[in-house]
Amino acid sequence: MQLNRIPLVPAAILKAHRVNEPGDTRFKAAARFLQSLWRDERGLPIGTHRSPKGKRRKLGSRLDAESAKQGSNFLTTDIAKLALRESVYREIGAVIEQERLWTNMLSSQPLCFNLFGRMKLDAEKANQFFRHLFPDFVAAVKGIYFEHSPGRGDPAFTDDNSAFDVFVVCITPDGETGFIAIEMKYSETMAEPLAGLRPRYNELSRQASIYKDPDAPALRGNPVQQLWREHMLSRSMIHNGLYSTGRFVVIHPQQNHQCRVGVNAYREHLVSAAPQESGFQVITLEDCIAAFRAIGDAEAADALHGRYLDFGKVEQAIFG
Repeated sequence: MQLNRIPLVPAAILKAHRVNEPGDTRFKAAARFLQSLWRDERGLPIGTHRSPKGKRRKLGSRLDAESAKQGSNFLTTDIAKLALRESVYREIGAVIEQERLWTNMLSSQPLCFNLFGRMKLDAEKANQFFRHLFPDFVAAVKGIYFEHSPGRGDPAFTDDNSAFDVFVVCITPDGETGFIAIEMKYSETMAEPLAGLRPRYNELSRQASIYKDPDAPALRGNPVQQLWREHMLSRSMIHNGLYSTGRFVVIHPQQNHQCRVGVNAYREHLVSAAPQESGFQVITLEDCIAAFRAIGDAEAADALHGRYLDFGKVEQAIFG
């Protein structure tokens, strides 16, 4: 990519590949196009998008029903089987939207399984991966869970349905029981619908002792309100004695400008940017792929890069 920028894909090319969505950001448009190119490379038929009114239209970043049923939204058959099992046995109240999981190639939900599914299936790979990314915090991984909450609707926590995309239980180098609670972003803009404010949020914000101003109105609005709620959920697990220590980690592509702006804005509210003090950390998707290479799994690194970050394919499609 020239100057390390995501290409601004001409509308005519997006239309030709049936991925022209006027509301897409620059990153989301390129990412949607990349998913369509990945699908075409594998000979997978185009799927459809259904509007809120029920009208269907072809969309290049969607898989058709038969490909979805075969697990084509996942990088390996084993990961597809894992996604099915996790979906069937999901926590009570957990939201795993089936259409997004199986047909929506742009969704961060299948990305969670494509990135962390290998480690759920291979304990030693999980140890190597997380030790590499968090050498000061992880000595051993004890479990990996998807769409996890310690207690949906429980007033001891956030008294709402907040949950983590991926939740990793670990033992720290000091022998403590800890966790890494992960919020995964891919093409999201950090402009999710605002949650209704609850009195419990104000209590937790002050109790956490990590904010310069726990009552700041900006914490309660976009682009940081989701991070604020989930970070407080993670701190409440420690406060309630479930774990001795933990970190709330956001993962996003380096080139997703909206995510980068959002996490930087959130950091400004913290008393300390050090994860050892705030319990907050940001990791890029590029960091995760580099970790796979570092632990000797080039196959996984190549597959993830090709699926989610190889914008050279987009550039080639633009310039031929």
